[in-house]
Amino acid sequence: MRILGVSAFYHDAAAALIEDGRIVAAAQEERFTRKKHDAAFPEHAIRFCLEQAGCGLDGVDFVAFYDKPFLKFERLLETYLAFAPRGFQSFNMAIPVWLKEKLFQKSLLQKKFQTFDPDFDWKSKLLFTEHHQSHAASAFFPSPFEDAVVLTMDGVGEWATTSVAMGRGNTLEMMREIHFPHSLGLLYSAFTYYTGFRVNSGEYKVMGLAPYGEPKYANLILDNLMDLKNDGTFRLDQSYFDYCTGLRMTNAKFDALFGGAPRKPEELLDQRHMDLAASVQAVTEEVVTRLVRSLAAEDISKNLCLAGGVALNCVANGKVAKAAAFENIWVQPAAGDAGGALGAALAAYYLFQGQPRDAGKIMAAGDAMQGSYLGPEFTQSDIEERLTKAGAHFAVLDDKALISNTAAALADGCSVGWFQGRMEFGPRALGNRSVLGDARSTSMQKTLNLRVKYRESFRPFAPSVLREDIADWFDLDADSPYMLMVAGIKDSRRLEMTVAQQALFGIDKLNVPRSDIPAVTHVDYSARIQTVHEKTNPRYHALISQFKKASGCPVIVNTSFNVRGEPIVGTPEDAFRCFMGTEIEILAIGNCYLKKEDQDPALRHNYKDAFELD
Repeated sequence: MRILGVSAFYHDAAAALIEDGRIVAAAQEERFTRKKHDAAFPEHAIRFCLEQAGCGLDGVDFVAFYDKPFLKFERLLETYLAFAPRGFQSFNMAIPVWLKEKLFQKSLLQKKFQTFDPDFDWKSKLLFTEHHQSHAASAFFPSPFEDAVVLTMDGVGEWATTSVAMGRGNTLEMMREIHFPHSLGLLYSAFTYYTGFRVNSGEYKVMGLAPYGEPKYANLILDNLMDLKNDGTFRLDQSYFDYCTGLRMTNAKFDALFGGAPRKPEELLDQRHMDLAASVQAVTEEVVTRLVRSLAAEDISKNLCLAGGVALNCVANGKVAKAAAFENIWVQPAAGDAGGALGAALAAYYLFQGQPRDAGKIMAAGDAMQGSYLGPEFTQSDIEERLTKAGAHFAVLDDKALISNTAAALADGCSVGWFQGRMEFGPRALGNRSVLGDARSTSMQKTLNLRVKYRESFRPFAPSVLREDIADWFDLDADSPYMLMVAGIKDSRRLEMTVAQQALFGIDKLNVPRSDIPAVTHVDYSARIQTVHEKTNPRYHALISQFKKASGCPVIVNTSFNVRGEPIVGTPEDAFRCFMGTEIEILAIGNCYLKKEDQDPALRHNYKDAFELD
């Protein structure tokens, strides 16, 4: 049985296809269209999934959409009525779009799918799952657990903003919910907006900025914006926000409480902005930790699964893991709306069709996500043909030479574009569409931010570490294959800062080496860790092993292969273009090995301004 899952029309549109419960393919539309967070109908992602399964749409038993448009419309109308006459301008803009397109999404989907198959039987094949049900299904069914509590936290689905479900075998029971407008995700997005970053894109920047500040405003948030209960449930005082009916996230009352107007994107960051970031991050961690502890106290399972956009907050995830309220935690790597496509397909398979689920088999594999390497891949001959057409000069190396040369380049301080195997599904590059560097370098963090990524200098980078060596370098001895857990650098690897260094202005601390691996050590001695497993990514594991042999260090820098505002590269041409538009020195695509100095200078171009800033 084949089921195609689709998410679209809000942000991060995606498609996923499962066959008899096995995940065959999954990809975000942005990787094909090159439009960051593309919300359009995922035509290219669907086409890829069908090709990967070797079938057309006529070979698919069901198509599942990740939410229910009518319930969203109900929420929209009820919200505007509740706040009337406030928000008329927003209402006047939103309603025509809903009446023209969104309210009739079933008809729109029918037309879109008929371009794949004119005889598409939408009446019997097209299914709709609820938004949080899709998230919960994406977290539980691929997890290595026979049973688990599933906590979903995001901005908002139809009505739910936070939900709890119980997964057992092939069942998933939604137990309780917190409803809009009370939303942890929207609270975080309000501070994303207020500190000058883009909503639904810049939340991870707030998370990265937080360690430079102090949570001076946390009590102000808890005393004024949020009524937080001991069990983690909460309500938000809507008099401070404008997201229900307005065209912005916060209002004048919010501005007055926090001492000024929202930061404009072009304004310099100051200590106040860093303290605001630290404060909302601290409140988020407190809410999530209380929720998790109260769920663990119910003692209905020793396992916890997390999904929804808030589950991409790896710092909060790290706090949850450290609290040890549950014995085991698993986070869906595509925890945001893209993962809803996979969840919709899985919900249709297990919940609608009642198909059996073999948790033991999933556990033996680690999980069902296959390392999240679920996107397109390219044969060696195809790579060579594409690079030749692009004008690239390259050598073709055998596997041993490719690994050896790349590891040597890393040890020499080069930045390396690494394009191998199947593309990752989800927002993180996990060693197949990555830019790599030497974690021991004192300059690599600044170099990658300013000369490769063209992004804010405060942004941290993640370490990829051999799973077998993680406990020697970090305060963590567990799997973290999806870069969704933050833990501290081992005390024995730290370099303590002097009193004078500690007194430096937040971002100035970047230039102070803080450990044996300064390129991946954040200012609070933390790191967003990816454990690399030989079983799921043997080539990447071999590269880091070779680097360890050459340097004594089993840790390298791993960041996504793109510049600021660009989706992660999807094709060899994308990779070569990014290589030629940045200061990346080495590019390895399949077994093709490229040096910057060997390329035609005429192919170099200003890539820095090619994409709208995120």
